[in-house]
Formats: sequence, structure tokens, C-alpha cells
Amino acid sequence: MTAAALFPHRLTIVTGHYGTGKTEFSVNLALALAAEGERVSLADMDIVNPYFRSRERRSLLEEAGVRLVAAPQALSDADVPALPAELHAVLEDRMVRGVLDIGGDPSGARVLARYRPRILKEDYQLLYIVNANRPEVRTAKRSAEYLRAIETVTGLVCTGLVNNTHLCGETTSEDVRHGVNLAEEISQATGVPVICHAAEARFIPQLLDLALFPITIRMKKPWE
Repeated sequence: MTAAALFPHRLTIVTGHYGTGKTEFSVNLALALAAEGERVSLADMDIVNPYFRSRERRSLLEEAGVRLVAAPQALSDADVPALPAELHAVLEDRMVRGVLDIGGDPSGARVLARYRPRILKEDYQLLYIVNANRPEVRTAKRSAEYLRAIETVTGLVCTGLVNNTHLCGETTSEDVRHGVNLAEEISQATGVPVICHAAEARFIPQLLDLALFPITIRMKKPWE
């Protein structure tokens, strides 16, 4: 299944607890959509987490035809509540597929609330990224609480779950399957459907029974 078919809405808002892999997923989704011929803008709205920001892959994204919308370079290493004016163009231009990479947890998602009136007028999906290996959200109860808190802060409704369970370079196919179980439990608790399971392409042979969104690791820790 193509990325455009798997994620058919014009705006894809990516949320979840920090460390779940939101930025990795966002970058891969933007690149996949661009490879399929879509006009794509990726908005880096993470003003909380100093690591794994979409803006760190500006060259890769722009070479692939993805327009990156992020804070000015002078503020690229500063955690300040500053967002570029170009973000409005992403929300308003209905010829563009927008991917919005939001900061982790309810505090990081708060920045999205100011754009709620505009977003509600658009065809959007709000995805909650699940990583069963994150201690803070490794239970369905705790993860569901985070999901609902993000909805409360943003005023938007979560429309889908994406299992992105990983352990960075130590990830195995068993980790992904562990995340499948958690995602299904969260879905049962919240009524939010599981859209797919994100996993490195190397795991495809072991996970053929799952609705997969293949990814390539693009983000690295600052010291790597």
C-alpha cells in the first residue's frame, strides 16, 4: 500500500510521548509522499525536545522535494516558543500535503492549540505514535491517558494509532510485535483505530502479516 493510501488526509499531525519516534516517522512519511509525486511540506513544530528534530535533516528533505518549515537557523538550537509564519501556508494551501511534527507529550502539543480553528477547517488526521519500550507509556492505561491529555490540550481528536515500537539500533521484529499488542490494547481502551505498524524495511519478511509502513532510520543522536 502506498503512503498516500495509508495516510490519505491532507494534513497529518504526528503526536505522542517524547522518545516514541515521532520525528523519525514524520521524516519518513514526508519522504515517502514526495517519492509518490505529492507536493509535501514538513513542519517542525517541536519546540520542546532538543534532540531528533526534523530540521536536522533539512538537506535530505529538500533534495527529495520536501519543503521544510522550521524556526530560523539562528534559533535551531534554542528551545523557545517560536514558530515560522510559513506554517500558515502549509495549513492554507490545499494543493500541499502537510506533515506536522509536534513536540512530545501534552506540553509539547500545546503549541498546536493556537492553530486549532484553522486545522478544524481542513482534512486532517491526528496520529498518536506508540512505542511499547518507552517506560512512561508502556501500559495501555498510561498511554491512553497521554493520548487523551493531548486531545484536551490541542482541542483536536486523535484519529489513528501508529505502532512504532523500537529500541534504536537494537530493535528486533519481536519488539515490533510487542508494540502490536500494546497498540491493540490502547485501541480497545480509546476506540481509536490502529492505522499501521512502522518498522525498518529489513523486518518486512518477518512481519508480512501486518499492515506495515516501512521506514529507514534517518535520525541520529547529536553525538553519533
